[in-house]
Amino acid sequence: MSIHLIVLEMKKLLGSLDHCLDKAVAYGSERKFDANVLLQSRLAPDMFSLLRQIQAACDQAKYAASRSAGKEPPAHPDNEASIDDLKKRIGAVVAYLGTFTAADFDGVESRTVSLPRWEGKKMPAADYFVEHAMPNFFFHFTTAYAILRHNGVPVGKRDYLGAISYK
Repeated sequence: MSIHLIVLEMKKLLGSLDHCLDKAVAYGSERKFDANVLLQSRLAPDMFSLLRQIQAACDQAKYAASRSAGKEPPAHPDNEASIDDLKKRIGAVVAYLGTFTAADFDGVESRTVSLPRWEGKKMPAADYFVEHAMPNFFFHFTTAYAILRHNGVPVGKRDYLGAISYK
């Protein structure tokens, strides 16, 4: 399977996460509370909050695409403080992912990825995508969804999956 196809799926799923945030705002309005309080919710005390899960999902998607294509990812300063801020970040990452074509991933087998925390180790870019970036994206994306669901936001599997290209 093409890395580009997975990047397109990450893009689509970030769009569905944006939709889930809309549902969180509507839920808060219905229940007469500021939905931004959900941003500090977490599933366990030692896990990232919803805010950080969404930032991390966005980061993993842009890193997956850019590092596999041999490009420099855009920087985001992690200064979001509201659902509106997070929706802007999601929008920026979705737009960035939309700039990639299948041709950007040609030659992925000859690229390597090395990160500072890996202490001098490196791995082939395709392995990085499959073993590191993709699982991290799905972990943070799924955890963000689970935090919303756990807090009563009426999201379900269709919200998680987003639009499916039925024929």
